[in-house]
Amino acid sequence: MPVKRLPFVILASTFFSGCSTSQVAENWHTPSAWFENDKQEQRTDPLDSEQVVVAKGDEDLKADVAAGNGKDSGANARLDDAISPELRAQAQEAREKLDNPRHADGATHNDDLWSRLRAGFAMDHSVDNERVQAQLDWYARHPRYIDRVVERGSRYLHYIIEETEKRGLPSEMALLPVVESAFDPFAYSHGRAAGLWQFIPSTGKYFGLTQSWWHDDRRDVIAATDAALTYLDRLANRFDGDYTLALAAYNSGGGTVSSAMRRNRNAGKPTDYWSLRLPTETRHYVPKLIALAKIFDDPKAYGVDLPPLKDEPYFDVVETGSQLDLAQAAELAGVDIDEIYLLNPSYNRWATNPDGPHRLLVPTRQAESFRAALSEFPKEQRVSWQNYSVRKGDSLNSIARRFSTTPPVIRQVNKLNSDLIRIGQQLLIPSASKGSDTYALSQSQRLERTQDRKRKGNKLRYTVRRGDTFWDIAREHRVSVREVAAWNGMAPGDPLIPGKDLVIWSNTAKASSMVATNSRGKAMVRKVGYRVRSGDSLSAIASRFSVNVRDIASWNDLNTDRYLQPGQSLVLYVDIRNSP
Repeated sequence: MPVKRLPFVILASTFFSGCSTSQVAENWHTPSAWFENDKQEQRTDPLDSEQVVVAKGDEDLKADVAAGNGKDSGANARLDDAISPELRAQAQEAREKLDNPRHADGATHNDDLWSRLRAGFAMDHSVDNERVQAQLDWYARHPRYIDRVVERGSRYLHYIIEETEKRGLPSEMALLPVVESAFDPFAYSHGRAAGLWQFIPSTGKYFGLTQSWWHDDRRDVIAATDAALTYLDRLANRFDGDYTLALAAYNSGGGTVSSAMRRNRNAGKPTDYWSLRLPTETRHYVPKLIALAKIFDDPKAYGVDLPPLKDEPYFDVVETGSQLDLAQAAELAGVDIDEIYLLNPSYNRWATNPDGPHRLLVPTRQAESFRAALSEFPKEQRVSWQNYSVRKGDSLNSIARRFSTTPPVIRQVNKLNSDLIRIGQQLLIPSASKGSDTYALSQSQRLERTQDRKRKGNKLRYTVRRGDTFWDIAREHRVSVREVAAWNGMAPGDPLIPGKDLVIWSNTAKASSMVATNSRGKAMVRKVGYRVRSGDSLSAIASRFSVNVRDIASWNDLNTDRYLQPGQSLVLYVDIRNSP
């Protein structure tokens, strides 16, 4: 979770935000962000930010591999969480495709991608530091971890290495997605970071990574790679070509690194990365990358066998010219739809974004046949449409949910001025050409699998109301904010949209209860910033603001075993009626 340095006790806006507009025809207007239109997002230059972004996939995969006790328990891991029985086989097949893309056989030294990667190494691998050694020791004990990230990354590595070379950056940067996401393109952290490069919403927006109901550019292989390498290049320039400092700033913000350097300079201490006092996540961030680079530079020295990868593109970019159903695209390209999603993970739904960019990444071997088939495919058949007659009890919301679209889409396609509809009215609805289980890697299907996972307690369904916050919902059901967010594929900082259905696993509710109700009064919960003072403790702060220690730790990604530092910034969600 990003740790934001805020002035002392600032009131901010509440969690909820309104829905934005998305469209499904070529002449639609540009959609605004469905889940990122919250005004509280800071628009400051990320080079000056002081946010620590905790990487997602690396630690998750590490824990998964380590739990195998020498065997790869992670080999059966799902993309998100456990899956409902009816989709289990398909989801497992999708995971296998993520972890087992085609490898080139018989690669020679001259066309070996690993040789190209090593040729571009430019960072100091000889650094003698216990943090680097600790990472090396772990990787050496778990060679299957390297196997897994290589299998996943082989789809994307050639492109990333090529883009790194174009910018004159050290090729170690091409390994950064291992640290950030373990090369899982759908990785999403509790700090709201998404994709291979783990961009948080505000930094993504700064670099032009737009988000809508249809798509999230933070997961786009091309757009996010360009943004990440541009960001790293700017940070390197800021820190006079010191890539260890640039990497630290990528993780914790340029402001955090500059402040640490200033403190050391004033104290007469060295200002190199290894001498700085930085957040825990950042202190281990660069050592992870250095350790990985050492292993990829000389894998046999660490008991690792890298599979051969040819120095050739895995995918090609095909211009589609308009919106396209992803199931149709898979059939035209002659590939499985899961392969389309894995190469185009930015698409949240069953089709590409109607407002573009109108392109798809497809395996190189199928690119030309896909172009030919697409040129002969009628544009009017690229997206399916259904005529729907409004029935008693229907609303735009219920119709939109039924057809996996949004009320704004239906309004615009049918030229409606409001949400009012009448029984018998004919509506034109854009719809997927296949059943929902076909699009197993779409956002809605990934969320369904996350919410269906069996956990401890009794499963309740809760519909978000205007004014709700994670803190309210968690307190009412005696669970933590982090748990509510994780059960619903969200981060604690995500806005809660009225009408959204949540799953809650409660240990206090009766087994017969299926729907959670909002029985609390109108709490006046606000987001506040608090700067730690000398002598403060978590329990003292919790008592002062009438909140729970566990929630403070969850909101700020804190280790409760560590002491708070004077000047440290915390984010709190408090009922201002019960706090100072």
